[in-house]
Amino acid sequence: MSSRSDLTDLAIAGKEPINSFKEVKYEIDGVDDDNVMADGPERRDGYTKNDQRDMQRMGKRQELLRNFRPLSALSFTTLLQATWEFLLIANTQGLTDGGLAGLFWQYLWTFIGFGIVMLSLAEMASMAPISGGQYHWVSEFAPARHQKQLSYITGWMSTLSWQAGSASGSFLTGTIIQGLITVNDPNYNPTNWQGTLLVFAMVLIIYIANIWGAKSLPMIQNLLLVVHIFGFLVIVIVLWVLAPRQSAKNVFTQFTNGGGWSSMGVSLMIGQISAIYGSICSDCTAHMAEEVKDAGRNVPNAMVWSYVLNGFMGLIIVITYLFCMPSVTDALDDPSTFPFIYVFRNAVSIGGVNGLTIVLLILVIASNIAFNASTARQTFAFARDKGLPFASWIGRVHPTLHIPANAVAVSCIITLLLSLINIGSVAAFNAIISLQVCALMFTYSISISCVLYRRIKHPEFLPHARWSLGRMGVPINIFGICYVVFAFFWSFWPNATPIDASSFNYSVVLFMAVLIISFIMYYVQGRKIYEGPVMSVEGRGRDE
Repeated sequence: MSSRSDLTDLAIAGKEPINSFKEVKYEIDGVDDDNVMADGPERRDGYTKNDQRDMQRMGKRQELLRNFRPLSALSFTTLLQATWEFLLIANTQGLTDGGLAGLFWQYLWTFIGFGIVMLSLAEMASMAPISGGQYHWVSEFAPARHQKQLSYITGWMSTLSWQAGSASGSFLTGTIIQGLITVNDPNYNPTNWQGTLLVFAMVLIIYIANIWGAKSLPMIQNLLLVVHIFGFLVIVIVLWVLAPRQSAKNVFTQFTNGGGWSSMGVSLMIGQISAIYGSICSDCTAHMAEEVKDAGRNVPNAMVWSYVLNGFMGLIIVITYLFCMPSVTDALDDPSTFPFIYVFRNAVSIGGVNGLTIVLLILVIASNIAFNASTARQTFAFARDKGLPFASWIGRVHPTLHIPANAVAVSCIITLLLSLINIGSVAAFNAIISLQVCALMFTYSISISCVLYRRIKHPEFLPHARWSLGRMGVPINIFGICYVVFAFFWSFWPNATPIDASSFNYSVVLFMAVLIISFIMYYVQGRKIYEGPVMSVEGRGRDE
């Protein structure tokens, strides 16, 4: 780790340290760029003095181009989270275990609960704006004697969660295409291997976009944000004008226990996974922090405002969707296997169903591309800190593209390998998808617990946050921990009873397996080569 004295010594010796920067001025997007910096002789667009201080404090070298500005960071987060889109396409569990009213109230409390969790994550992203995200925050904020192991386990779980999420998005894209084919050809019989081939096609698009389209990604994201908003308006207006109506009483008070659970309360808890799935991943911009200009301010702003924007759009789409669903039973039994296609079909012609679904597909594909980009950055960062096998290769930055190209490739390969499981067992693949939620909740709970510990026990070691919770930090952190533990517990439950080999939620088995493997990897390899990011942080390391 280079200290300030080390830099001074190098300067006296006539050498230029790697963390010294020459000031230059840019005019890129109309934003005042007087404080933009360049990394040595090589230009780094959008690098500000605050970014320089943050990277130097964390002991990291600027290797990626900071192409994302405030608007493109907001667009990236909004499109990746895609709340209203995923609420439409992935609500089967909420409708089964909750019905019309259940899905509405599940989303409402999830929106509020995750909103408070997101505030804690946004503050940590301002304190330490770096691609590693949760595992880095755990390393900085955990008790010194536990940081190494806790951050290592958190890194593995975060990698697992984001990789599983990448697979789930591509899988949903393929199955939606199959569902749309059944609308146009009732004789079509979708098969698992065809769905897997569609996943392969999706991964090819993702790889091309994230390798050769990386420099244009911010601009494309801004354009797609317009599609995100106008697509939402088109679907909402079409459904309100043309679809049949449910009564307000049914929408807000008619609960359904389709899973056969012992009580409606238990059913509602299990069904909330649909609302959770549509509300997570607002922390995606934190993993892109090393490519966002003035990340300590713009990353948390993007997280907060995208969550608010998506959240209110999600609330409107849920209400619209429920009012326009004539029958929950018929929706769940639709041949397409997607209740939203049933709702579309009751409102418009087959051509209209095709048009509305294609709008959704475009936006889900955009979300998949952004998801892979964020996943690759998280994987790259953990490899850079020597937390993964083949770390030096995965953590390498392409010399001309200035992106973690190897990590992008690894993420695509993992999605391809996971999709092969779908050929043999849909239940097993669905369990891998559900791992995204429980593994992410695990990382949230550990990282927020650590910042709460640091805030109470050693506030002097908390980095300055330009986006701060202030005096509300402790109660917000406590509520956030309680909520994610609550969501974590219910994420393992199966969808319905009786429980057999086909209906069992195998995510608990896979979660425990990966947790055990990560412990084994730590004791076999990690404890020898992994130190934790805090060891590079100025004024920290072993001296606490």
